[in-house]
Amino acid sequence: MASAHRGDHAPAFEIVVPARNEARRLPEGLAALSRKAASLPLPTAIVVVDSASTDGTSDVVRRWPRQRVPVRLLRCERPGKGIAVRAGLLATRAPFVGFCDADMATDLAGLDTALGLLTAGHPMVIGSRALDGSVVEARASAVRQFGAAVYRALARQVVPDCTDTQCGFKFFSGPLVRAAAEPLRTTGFAFDVELLARCERLGATLTEIPVRWRDVDGSSFSWPRHSAAIFRDSAAIWLWSRTDHGPDPREVLLHKPAATAT
Repeated sequence: MASAHRGDHAPAFEIVVPARNEARRLPEGLAALSRKAASLPLPTAIVVVDSASTDGTSDVVRRWPRQRVPVRLLRCERPGKGIAVRAGLLATRAPFVGFCDADMATDLAGLDTALGLLTAGHPMVIGSRALDGSVVEARASAVRQFGAAVYRALARQVVPDCTDTQCGFKFFSGPLVRAAAEPLRTTGFAFDVELLARCERLGATLTEIPVRWRDVDGSSFSWPRHSAAIFRDSAAIWLWSRTDHGPDPREVLLHKPAATAT
C-alpha cells in the first residue's frame, strides 16, 4: 500500500488518526502528534484517514513535510468514524497499533504510559476520563451529559469492565486489533464498543489508564444529529454480543472497498 511519506524502517508503532473535514484543526494536532511520536522509544508512524472530507483535509496530509515520523494518507469515500478507523487499523502492519482523535483532546503524554504497557504485554490499553487521576475540562450541556450517561450504561452491558468506551485514545497489540477490526460492522461513532467487545472475545484483557482531556471546539459529533444512530448501533452491538448469529446487513457495506492510499 502506497504511503504519502515513507520512513527508512518499518515502524513498530502505528497511530491512526480519523479525520473528517479537519483541514482547520489537523495541522496543529498533527504537528503535536508528530513531535510526541518522535520522542517515543519505538519507531512510530502516523496514518491519517480522511473520512470522505469535502474540505482540504487530504491536502494537509499530502503537503506534510517529510520528517522523522512518517505520515501517510488513506482516503475513505464513505463517511463514518467506524469505517475510517477500521480502514486505518487494517492498513497497519506494526506490532503495536492504536488511534486518537484529530483534535488531540487527550493529552499526548498518555502515549508514554500506553506504549509502556503494550510492550510489557498488555494487549489493550485505553484512556478513560472516568478514572481517579483523570483531569477533564468539559463544556457539556445538560442534554449531552444525560445522553452520555445513558449511553455509558448501555455500553457497560456489552463491555462491563470499561468505564469510558468513547475516549478517543485506544492502543492495542497489532495482530489482536487487526483480527478484531476485520469483521467490524458498526460504521459510526458507536464502533468503539464493538471493537472492544471483539478484542475481549479474542481473549484480550482490558487495561484503562487515566488521562488529561479537554473539550476542543469544532467536533463533528453532535448529540441531536447522531444520538439516534448511536443508540440504534449500540442496540445492534448488544444483540450481536448476545447471539452472534448471522451477518448484520451493515456488514455488506463495510466489505465494499472503503479506502484508498494516496
